[in-house]
Amino acid sequence: MKHKQKKSFKNLISRSGNGILGLGLFKKKISTLEEKLSQIPLFQTLNTNELREISSIVHKRFYNEGEYICYQNDPGLGMYIIEQGEAKVFLMGNNFSNEIATIQTGGCFGELSLLDDSPRSASVITTMNSNIIGFFRHDLEELLNKNSNLGSKILMRLAQLVSERLRQTNSEVDKLTKEIEKLSFKKKNNIK
Repeated sequence: MKHKQKKSFKNLISRSGNGILGLGLFKKKISTLEEKLSQIPLFQTLNTNELREISSIVHKRFYNEGEYICYQNDPGLGMYIIEQGEAKVFLMGNNFSNEIATIQTGGCFGELSLLDDSPRSASVITTMNSNIIGFFRHDLEELLNKNSNLGSKILMRLAQLVSERLRQTNSEVDKLTKEIEKLSFKKKNNIK
């Protein structure tokens, strides 16, 4: 699959902002956005005021069906939340692509990119028209400078989530190791 590289960060996603017209509608959207953010594991421990602050700095963008959100091996800029829609995650190789997950409304990915700019491990493409929320590393860095308590709270929660994933991965590796040992024993002793 060939793809065009994104032109610039500014073209990726636009920061949500205050509009002059429809202020009542804007307030309702912010409330809805705060509610949606409160369901994301990274933000679940935040209070209403903290969620309000995060909702003012996240970026929102509409993606058409079949549009890439990010490409495998591109630098990780931050995390994405599917506000409305669906996307598939897949690995690309020489002459193949392998779908590894589907992310639906309320799902998120790329949290580790808040910590470093390591290359993306997979590509993500929308499977329907989708509204996507982005929270990027530079937003977190600005937040740490502006409101270090909130920034630190998010970093601690991120550390907890990474720790949970590492424990789950270790458990899965342990199970696979035991299964391989069992199969190896059976093969060695000609047991079916």
